[in-house]
Amino acid sequence: MRYIEGVTDNLILITLLVKLGVVASVASVLARVVTFRRLFFAERRTHRQTLELLAFFLVPLTLGVFVRFRVPNFQAADISFETVLLLGLLLGPWWAMLGGAVLSVPAMFHHEYLSLPFNVLLGLGAGVLGRFAKDDEIWSFTPFIDLSLYRWIRRNLRKPRIDRQFLMLFLMVAAEACHSWLARAFPHRLFALLATQWWLQVLVWLSAPIDVGIALKVWNALRIEMKLEEQKRLLLEARLDALQRQINPHFLFNTLNAIASLVRMKPELAREMTVKLANILRALLKDHDTYVPLRDELSFTDDYLDIEVVRFGSEKLKVEKEIDPRTLEVLVPSILLQPLIENSIKHGLEPRLNGGTVTLRSRLEGDRVLIEVADDGVGMGNRPISSLQRTGAGIGMKNVQERLEVLYGAQARFEVVSNPGRGTLVSIEIPANLPDAL
Repeated sequence: MRYIEGVTDNLILITLLVKLGVVASVASVLARVVTFRRLFFAERRTHRQTLELLAFFLVPLTLGVFVRFRVPNFQAADISFETVLLLGLLLGPWWAMLGGAVLSVPAMFHHEYLSLPFNVLLGLGAGVLGRFAKDDEIWSFTPFIDLSLYRWIRRNLRKPRIDRQFLMLFLMVAAEACHSWLARAFPHRLFALLATQWWLQVLVWLSAPIDVGIALKVWNALRIEMKLEEQKRLLLEARLDALQRQINPHFLFNTLNAIASLVRMKPELAREMTVKLANILRALLKDHDTYVPLRDELSFTDDYLDIEVVRFGSEKLKVEKEIDPRTLEVLVPSILLQPLIENSIKHGLEPRLNGGTVTLRSRLEGDRVLIEVADDGVGMGNRPISSLQRTGAGIGMKNVQERLEVLYGAQARFEVVSNPGRGTLVSIEIPANLPDAL
């Protein structure tokens, strides 16, 4: 910047330090914008989405180039060189060339006519370099190669190869050196920081990869955080799927036993139960959402209850429903009630000689929905669910409880009240979410 009157080496040094803060601030602010994160880290983008992403870079940073002309001695506002490098590495050559052309517009208006061809060529070179380097090498780029220089020398002595990170650093420094040379050769036609002392000029050349490295570090930290969140979500889905698969074989085994007991004596009833079972399996095998309206969940349990009524006889197994119509559209976890009903029948009513009644209830309580499955069977005593699993009872309830914890956390309430000889009541209280709320 020797051609700018009044600029000293001290000011250049201050400018380099301020520029570090500008780059870090811009990268951090962009990282906080949800739309930017969604576009920036998308695996694939349409041309329109890439243009939208480009706008996040170009609008504030083109303004920064304009500020350089309007605010005396604030050259740190112009980080167009570093921006074009980042665009090339992350978006590719064509978008970097377009971005470089836009960033040169304010400079062109102030007669810095070499800024347009230089930015376009810089974008092309950075884009080609970005295509040559792997994604992980770009995201892990650091200008501080001295930290691993010894290992780099040993590795390349044993098996020589191209170190892309070292190549990226070298080419960035070379591009900045070429930038400075052009600015000296053509004063007032290209902006660059031009120092009188050689060590400061070398520092200027090294500042570009440092600035690029800072921005990449900020965004890579966010990228890793988003990956961890995605892995956590996939882990929860896998756990939920495992619980779901644990429920299905348990239910299928009991149903097939019921059908087998009727094949010879009552084939028509066995056929009817087989059709009901086919309906249930079709629903289970079909891809379904994590949440379904309570209306659909009740329809699913009806087929299961029809099978059990045939198995026990209508005189020994009665089903009562007290369903609040306002709760029918509330979203509940799929296959929520069937394990509880199965537990009530198998461990509550089956041991009784004269059977009993299973009652399903639902009602709204403010912004929450209460769902109850009750029976008037033999009860489970005062043992906790964990101790019941050793005898086979409580497995379905434990699975339902774990699913509620995964899906709702502390917002779900799961309670079991059982009195010996009088029956068991299972209560579930969850947020009353409607289909358009999730």
